Amino acid sequence: MKLLVVGSGGREHALAWRLAQSERVHRVWVAPGNGGTAREPKLQNLPLTGIDELAEFAQREQIAFTVVGPEAPLAAGIVDHFRERELRIFGPTRAAAQLESSKDFAKAFMKRHGIPTAAYETFTDAAAARAYVEGRGAPIVVKADGLAAGKGVVVATSVGEACAAIDAMLLDNRMGSAGARVVIEDFLEGEEASFIVMVDGRNVLALASSQDHKRLLDADQGPNTGGMGAYSPAPVVTPEIHAKVMREIILPTVNGMARDGIPFSGFLYAGLMIDGAGQPRTLEFNCRMGDPETQPIMARIRSDLASVFEKALDGRLDQAEITWDRRTALGVVLAAHGYPDEPRKGDPITGLPVNGNAPDSDCLVFHAGTTEVDGRILTSGGRVLCVTGLGDSPKIAQARAYQGIDAIRFDGMQFRRDIGHRAIARKR
Repeated sequence: MKLLVVGSGGREHALAWRLAQSERVHRVWVAPGNGGTAREPKLQNLPLTGIDELAEFAQREQIAFTVVGPEAPLAAGIVDHFRERELRIFGPTRAAAQLESSKDFAKAFMKRHGIPTAAYETFTDAAAARAYVEGRGAPIVVKADGLAAGKGVVVATSVGEACAAIDAMLLDNRMGSAGARVVIEDFLEGEEASFIVMVDGRNVLALASSQDHKRLLDADQGPNTGGMGAYSPAPVVTPEIHAKVMREIILPTVNGMARDGIPFSGFLYAGLMIDGAGQPRTLEFNCRMGDPETQPIMARIRSDLASVFEKALDGRLDQAEITWDRRTALGVVLAAHGYPDEPRKGDPITGLPVNGNAPDSDCLVFHAGTTEVDGRILTSGGRVLCVTGLGDSPKIAQARAYQGIDAIRFDGMQFRRDIGHRAIARKR
């Protein structure tokens, strides 16, 4: 069968790569794809991004099903459009995707359905927002309401920093329409984790836990990014915490969306803060897989993932299960010069695997911001690659990832050298 994966990042490379391992899959089209998907066996790039043209392609080529990677096409209603044409597609409708596309929608939903999260208020007036911050104090979190490519969150350590973020969004229009409204919420202490599940509208299948690193620099310093690395599983998510997250956050969300007349299907990602007492609270929802969490998660899957998607699309996720590699997978993002503010493009990359990732490799290189020009791979975005190692412990997985990085070069390459430090500390 032929499949379609929509997107061009590391998440989409990893998803398409894993789907292609199925013996029943003849080809996976990736739209528009990147320099890495162009080199993988059974993968083929498709230079299309418009929803209409993607639907026409899926119909013409008799695509068995489509998987949507990034948030923007979900918020634009790609799932609604495909379903109107009776095309099989995995993802939430435009209405359901508001859980990610509007922070205010998500926070109001959580409050209404009793899902644990931080106290908050929403503002469109800068003066009122500043007055609220001055009354609450710092640290405090300022979020753009809309989609901001992972860069719309400011964890302010002072009132002045929070007010500057408010002014940048509401007065200076730094985030465009995404920042025309801001959500200000209390800062939560604890350790973050990513909890991602598949949902078919009613049934839920949990994926392996993971944890990413948002800050640009070692020791969690520097500006927030889309993510500089991730690993799976996340030791902070113990079996007891896993059960609590399912009971108090995931199932109430799925059931609440159904009760609100907006049944949810697709990937549901709960960004969690877990406090010292083991109580998880929801920082945010995403309506798709995380990036870079997808890369280590896909590296650990040993099941036929295409079959899992088929059951999800048939409403039979309760009959699906995934077999996991027991090893830790740890991915380190290599970012372009100037990332996250002004990433440079066009730098040649050397030291990459020539013919894609071997399924049994213990070091995988997933592309994100790359393009192929005249046989050369060049940087084309902020986060360029995610080098993912597998090992019997977080420390071994980390060592394998960094060994893989040693062979790769491009001018201005940035990466953290401490990805996985929390997991490694827990193992001591």
